[in-house]
Amino acid sequence: MSVDCTRVKPGIEVASLSDVGCQRENNEDSFLYWEPAGDEEFQRKGRLAIIADGMGGHEGGQEASRLAVETVREVYDQGFRDDPQAALLESFAAAHIRILSYAEQHPAFQGMGTTCTAVVVQGLHLYFAHVGDSRLYLVRDARILRLTRDHSYVGRLVESGLVRAEDAEKHPQRHILTAALGAGREVSVDGAGQHLKLQDGDDVLLCTDGLWSVVTEEELESAVSNHSPSECCAFLVKLAKERGGPDNITLQVLHTGFDRQL
Repeated sequence: MSVDCTRVKPGIEVASLSDVGCQRENNEDSFLYWEPAGDEEFQRKGRLAIIADGMGGHEGGQEASRLAVETVREVYDQGFRDDPQAALLESFAAAHIRILSYAEQHPAFQGMGTTCTAVVVQGLHLYFAHVGDSRLYLVRDARILRLTRDHSYVGRLVESGLVRAEDAEKHPQRHILTAALGAGREVSVDGAGQHLKLQDGDDVLLCTDGLWSVVTEEELESAVSNHSPSECCAFLVKLAKERGGPDNITLQVLHTGFDRQL
C-alpha cells in the first residue's frame, strides 16, 4: 500500500490514498491534487483537491470518476477568472455535461455517474463544491466538522427527522444517491455560501463512503489529529479493510502549516 505524498508548495502537507477494498474487483474511485506551477497563478487560483466515487458498472464507474476529476481540474484552471467558488461550480457543471455526453456516445456506459467533492485552498481561505455522498471534513483543535451533506435517500430521511444521524451509516439503503454528476439532465451542486477562514494546524479531509461507512467520525478525527497526513491515510485504509472493506476506499488529507509560509 503506497501513499501518494504529493510535493506541494510550502504552507500545506498533502497525502492521498486509494484502495480497491476487500470485496470489489475494480477501483471506481478517482482522486487528484493540483496546483499551478507559476507563483502568480498559484496566488490567484490556489490549491485544488478532488475525490470522486464512480457508479454504473466497473468500466462505467471508473470512466465517470476519471472524467469528473480531469474535467474539474481542466475547467477550474482554464476558466478561472477571479472567484474560486464560481470556478468550482462552473467546473462541476462542465463535468456533468461531459459525463452525460460520454454515456450518450457509448451506449454500454448508460447509467454511469459519479460523486464529486472538491476543495480549493487559496491563501487562508477554503472553498468547496460537492455532489453525491463523498464527504468533506474540517478537523480543528481535536474536533471534527462535516462540511458537506449526503445527497442520498437516507440523507433526506435524516434531514426530515425520520432517521437519526447516528443510524444513517448503517442504514441498508444508504448507498442510494439522489444526485450525482452524469445522473439526470440537471444536477444540483452544493457549495460554500462563503469561504471558510482556515487556521494554522487545521486539517481538511476528503473521503469516499468506503471509508466513512465503516469508520466513525470520532475515529476519523483521532486519526487525523494524531498522525501525519501520510500516516493517517495508511492507518485509516488499514482500519477500513480490517472491518471488511466492502467498497473502494479513497481519502485525501491536507494539513495546513501556514507558519511555514504560504
